[in-house]
Amino acid sequence: CRRRHFGSFFRTRARRRRICSIKERCRMARPARRRRTQHVSENAGARARVTEYRDSDAILSVLTREQGLMTFKARGVRSRRSQIKSACQLLAFSEFTVLERQGYYTVSEAVCIEMFQPMRNDIELLSLCSYFAQAAELLSQQDVNDGEVLSLTLNAIYALCKLKRPQPLVKAAFELRMMVIAGFQPMVEDCAVCGSDAPDRFDVAGGMAVCAKCSAPGSLRLPISPACLAAMQHIVSCESKRVFSFNLLPEPLKELSDVSETYFLTQLERGFYTLDFYKSLRLTGQDLQPAAQ
Repeated sequence: CRRRHFGSFFRTRARRRRICSIKERCRMARPARRRRTQHVSENAGARARVTEYRDSDAILSVLTREQGLMTFKARGVRSRRSQIKSACQLLAFSEFTVLERQGYYTVSEAVCIEMFQPMRNDIELLSLCSYFAQAAELLSQQDVNDGEVLSLTLNAIYALCKLKRPQPLVKAAFELRMMVIAGFQPMVEDCAVCGSDAPDRFDVAGGMAVCAKCSAPGSLRLPISPACLAAMQHIVSCESKRVFSFNLLPEPLKELSDVSETYFLTQLERGFYTLDFYKSLRLTGQDLQPAAQ
């Protein structure tokens, strides 16, 4: 009989033979996936609002100087081990490094520039600054250069926390100047009807200073003194960094506060829950002061 040889040659060929599995064949036949491109950009802005998302994530509404109001997603920012938690606090001025993918932005790094610590130790001051942030978010637009809105908001918070300016003065100046930025600049140079240089009324619906005899019947007219009129002219026409650089006595300041708030809410045709909360705190504080004395 013929002898068969089973040498190492046949065994070596059998071992080196590669057998592809079904998964490997499907992977080889599948076309290669396209890599998703990520664009890295840096933006400095103040966080105006936060929305809780999932277990530990958050959606941030950030007011920036170049691109207006932007929405960022911060992963794990609500956890204890988050390294960007301090920079993502409400009303904190921070610098964000974000990754852009298909029109969505995700925060990868964040460095806090200013925290405004005095604001976080006073609930009344925090409520007023929250009102500023809500108004700035409402009047800001996406992909629009809103440097004036961001500067006014930060300067108002700085005047309250660092310069210790009176809250009614800063609030009135912020509201009136924000109307100028939004395109609702009031006419306060002289009487809009007769041209007199000493008007004593302010027409809220028309946004103009008028005399008592020139006002239209039925319109809301608030009284203004010469000191209040001079303060309004300063706020409307001065440089942005000198908006809060004036002083008023209590009576003209009360007139300015009433005129600015009424004009602000009338032109926007809406209210603010942060403003209602701030006014409730002010009323509670005024009620407690006589009891403490």
